[in-house]
Amino acid sequence: MNLLFVCSENRLRSPTAEEAFSEYEGINAIGCGTNIDSETPLSGDLIEWADVIFVMEKTHKNKVSNKYKELLKGKKLACLEIPDNYQRMQPELIKLLTSKVPRYVRL
Repeated sequence: MNLLFVCSENRLRSPTAEEAFSEYEGINAIGCGTNIDSETPLSGDLIEWADVIFVMEKTHKNKVSNKYKELLKGKKLACLEIPDNYQRMQPELIKLLTSKVPRYVRL
């Protein structure tokens, strides 16, 4: 299963999710950002690759939905509602991610 994690800059939240969920057998995870200057910018190719797309905030969901409306048909798009209050690989962030993501996918 391919999981795409989206935040703003792909520096803290989505890379943490990518690293945390890449540990699971049968899961491929990639983090990306909605900003043009992101470490890995969100693209149509990533949307097509993903089975499930997780955004960290509602603003990200709006940006993804507006820009990639056609590519999202048949895709699951979920908002985790995780604010930009955490450092990369912060234990509290990992705990939030690992408690919220299984609501949408079977790990």
